[in-house]
Amino acid sequence: MDIGRRNNVNIIGNPRGRTVVLAHGFGCDQNMWRLTVPALAEEYRVVLFDYVGSGGADPSAFSEDRYASLEGYARDVVELCEASDLRDAVFVGHSVSAMIGVLAADMAAERIGALVMVAPSARYIDDDGYRGGFSAEDIDELLASLESNYLGWSGAMAPVIMGNAERPELGEELANSFCATDPDMARVFARTTFLSDSRDDLKRVRVPTLVLECTQDVIAPREVGAFVHSAVPGSALVTLDATGHCPHLSAPEATNEAIRTFLAGLR
Repeated sequence: MDIGRRNNVNIIGNPRGRTVVLAHGFGCDQNMWRLTVPALAEEYRVVLFDYVGSGGADPSAFSEDRYASLEGYARDVVELCEASDLRDAVFVGHSVSAMIGVLAADMAAERIGALVMVAPSARYIDDDGYRGGFSAEDIDELLASLESNYLGWSGAMAPVIMGNAERPELGEELANSFCATDPDMARVFARTTFLSDSRDDLKRVRVPTLVLECTQDVIAPREVGAFVHSAVPGSALVTLDATGHCPHLSAPEATNEAIRTFLAGLR
């Protein structure tokens, strides 16, 4: 299988620099990193890709069985790293990709040497002693709405997820990205995302890790950032002066500065 074609892999930047893999979240694609790439490309080798079912990835590679769990997406990441012979890469994962990165680093420790989690959530559903931000009923309703009318759900939810109501163009961009995703594949990824529970996986992280949270985020409230930080041994937590769930779009300068500072501190 041509992994580069399957995941629409693009490698740019400094070929002699450390490799940084940028991984998008649910309903998005690699274009969502366009404001981050210029901040990294001069010094680092930047790898961009799309998950199967998103962006320019090969839709014929989709398998509901494989992508019904985050492990399926993590295997894709590992295969991408192997195909490009990436070693000691820094995996920057937005939203659900943060947990996909955790799994991939556990699967192939020699390939991923550090993690940056942008607005991560270990579990979206509240539990005893844990606040994920949603009740089980909330998630059931969200998934039912998404599965019954994906385009309508996208138009309604994207501005809420993005936040920054005073900048409606950001919500419109996210809505357009959602709407460009194949609805059947999006339903699988959404169910996999919002029903996941990666809390125990965090305890196995053994690489330098940066957790980036926003001051206000309806998808990943600050209690979640605090939990992820406390669960990952030796991790650093930075609260960005940003609102919404996509700080790399709404507050790129602050996001890029935090990532670059973390990268500069790595050996």
